[in-house]
Amino acid sequence: MTDPAASPLSPAPPDPEIATEALIGELRINYHDVGDGSPLLLVHGSGPGVTAWANWRLVIPGLAQAGHRVVAPDIPGFGYSDPVPGFSIDRWLDAISGLLDHLGLDKVSIVGNSFGGALALHLATRLPDRVDRAVVMGSAGVSFQLTEGLEKVWAYEPSGEAMLELLRIFAYNPRFATRELAELRFKASVRPGAQEAYSALFPEPRQRWIEAMALSPEQLAAIDKPFLLIHGHDDLVVPLETTMTLLANLPNSQAHIFGQCGHWVQIEKATEFVDLLVHWFAV
Repeated sequence: MTDPAASPLSPAPPDPEIATEALIGELRINYHDVGDGSPLLLVHGSGPGVTAWANWRLVIPGLAQAGHRVVAPDIPGFGYSDPVPGFSIDRWLDAISGLLDHLGLDKVSIVGNSFGGALALHLATRLPDRVDRAVVMGSAGVSFQLTEGLEKVWAYEPSGEAMLELLRIFAYNPRFATRELAELRFKASVRPGAQEAYSALFPEPRQRWIEAMALSPEQLAAIDKPFLLIHGHDDLVVPLETTMTLLANLPNSQAHIFGQCGHWVQIEKATEFVDLLVHWFAV
C-alpha cells in the first residue's frame, strides 16, 4: 500500500527556517516573530549556513513561553534574507531599525551572539532610545587578535567535512557536532548564491573586520544600558578576553561564564541560557 505521505502530490513539509518576509527599504528580510509580551530581538552570529532559526531554535520557545515577543531575523547577507554587497555596520543597523519600524516596536531588549553582539553594541551606541536591556554572548565589538577558529569560520569553503570541522570548533561538547547537523548546515551554505554572498562579507585580510566592529573604550563607557555578558570558557572563535574587556568598560554590566562550553552557549547550555535571560529581563 502506498504511503500517502510519500505521494508526489503531497505538499513539501514546511522549512522551519523560513518564516515571514518583510521588505525593508530594498531588502527582503526573513524573520521569526513568536509570542506576546515584552519584545526581544535576537541577532545571530556570522557562521556559514547560519540562519536565525539555526542559531536560536532551542531558546525561542522558552523565551516566548516566559512572556516575551521574540523577533529573530536573518540579517541581510545571511540565511533567507537578501544578500548584500559586503560588510557594512550602517547597512545592518538600518535593516534592524527598519524591521523594528515595520513591526511597530519603538524599543526592544536585544540578545546578540558573536557578530550579533557587535551589532547590539553598535545599536546601543547609535540608537540608544531603541534599546532597553541587552545580552551579548561570545561577543565581538572590541579589538582582539583574529583566532584560528574565526579564521576558519570566515574562510569557509563548502564541503561536508569543512562544515563538520567548524561544528567541532563551535562546540566544546562533541555530541553537538554531529554529521547530521553538519549536513544540514552544509546544504544551507550551498544554496544558490549563498556562498558567494557569504564570502563577500569577510574577505582577507580578515583582522580588519574585527577592528571595523570594535568600539573604543570611550564609546563603551558612554553606553548606560544594562548589559549581561555571557561567554563559554572554552570558546575557540571569540576569546574570553573580549568579555573581560567589555566588563571593564561598560559601566552597567555583569558577566556570566559557562565552564566546559564553547562558542555555542545558546545550544550547549540552552536551558541554563533561557533561565539566565528570563531572570535578567525580569529585573
